[in-house]
Amino acid sequence: MAKQVVYQTIWTDQYTQMVNITKQIEEVVQSSGVQNGMVTVLSMHTTAGITVNEGLECLEQDIDEFLTKLVPESAPYHHARLLPDYGSTAGNPTGHLKAMLVGNHCHLLIQNGVLEKGSAQEVYFYEFDGPSKRTYCVILEDFDKTFS
Repeated sequence: MAKQVVYQTIWTDQYTQMVNITKQIEEVVQSSGVQNGMVTVLSMHTTAGITVNEGLECLEQDIDEFLTKLVPESAPYHHARLLPDYGSTAGNPTGHLKAMLVGNHCHLLIQNGVLEKGSAQEVYFYEFDGPSKRTYCVILEDFDKTFS
């Protein structure tokens, strides 16, 4: 099975943000030439996540409020202290915890050159420590080709 790896950059503009990246993933799939295979989308950060969910503004708000209640900013986290190795204060424990809950990747099929997903499924990049320049990786596996 042949693989392609494409790195995508995204600029977030909020501390916590959900960005629908489905169209970008579909463009990568289309330009890859892969007809039948699998795509994996992977966050390259420990305070950002990737997941699949329904693309509704009200649901995005519910998810944000749920994660905020589950991981409140005001809790006494051990990570919110000076880290001599970094030379700065670690002020992003909630970002790490929320990213751990959301997950850092998703997998979807490619069939006949098209990203195979449910009618309500969208791929989201979750920012939990922004604003920032972020990178996610799109890994395409072609089931029709083998290594020579």
